[in-house]
Amino acid sequence: MNDWRPSADLDVLRQRASLLAAVRAFFDRRGVWEVDTPLLAAHTVTDPALEPLIVQHCGGSERPRYLQTSPEYAMKRLLAAGSGAIYQIAHAFRDDEQGRWHNPEFTLLEWYRPGLDLDGLMTEVADLVLPLLGRQRSQRFRYRDLFRETLSLDPFTATDADLAAAARRCVDTGGMTGGRDLWLDLLMTHAIEPVLAEQGVVFIHDYPASQAALARCRWLDGVEVAARFELYIDGVELANGFHELADAGEQSRRFAADNRVRRERGLPERETDGYLLAALEAGLPDCSGVALGLDRLLMVMCGAPQLSAVMPFDWQRS
Repeated sequence: MNDWRPSADLDVLRQRASLLAAVRAFFDRRGVWEVDTPLLAAHTVTDPALEPLIVQHCGGSERPRYLQTSPEYAMKRLLAAGSGAIYQIAHAFRDDEQGRWHNPEFTLLEWYRPGLDLDGLMTEVADLVLPLLGRQRSQRFRYRDLFRETLSLDPFTATDADLAAAARRCVDTGGMTGGRDLWLDLLMTHAIEPVLAEQGVVFIHDYPASQAALARCRWLDGVEVAARFELYIDGVELANGFHELADAGEQSRRFAADNRVRRERGLPERETDGYLLAALEAGLPDCSGVALGLDRLLMVMCGAPQLSAVMPFDWQRS
């Protein structure tokens, strides 16, 4: 017999409703207005690490539509149109992501702050999450410093072979092969994140430029870094923030680089989003933005063992 009941207890779902109300009240107090953009769109991300869910023959068209992995592109079009500070509570979709911390459909809080730098945005994220968690403080660490202190390894100057050797000391990699970012990611997940589990609310910033995604890059202490941060709470990754890239030419080059990687990996190429590039050409205001997983935040708040325990209906019951 099919289990028709919710994945989460009703008490947790009431807490979920309170969380959504608290988020909306937070932004209302700060004059940030809520927007609502399409879930189905003509384009999707080129990022080789993300696969969208696809709807074929949508609306009678031969072209597919994509369930959005985040509302970022559409929100940036609003910013370029002069919206000012905006936020959205959106359902987002990512294929092949299911497990304790993942569900193919999840709830994402995303917001953008024109005129706010990355330090200011980290402060605002802390202002939001600390009271919700009943905590008093957060910490900030540079990506480079964490690797030096935890692994006695400089992630910017170590050779690929050094990084691979360090990763193999942390985890059984079998016959795994790959580039520099693969080894950095393995070291982050298997060596750094376990240390963060004891550190409470932590922001990591100034990632390698190769991991910039849609963030600007800058030079710091002789190395190029991405103006990007991630938020961890008790070792759980909850948010990803950028000083947003506004250069249409650079964004186009990054899209092309993503598609080269997709070809190398045997993945389908993705058509670049001309709407986004045109919006950047028109002029994206200097701004910072962040996406925060609300389901994961509620997990931490409730002490829930898995994502399905805080969702009305998880993937298996939807």
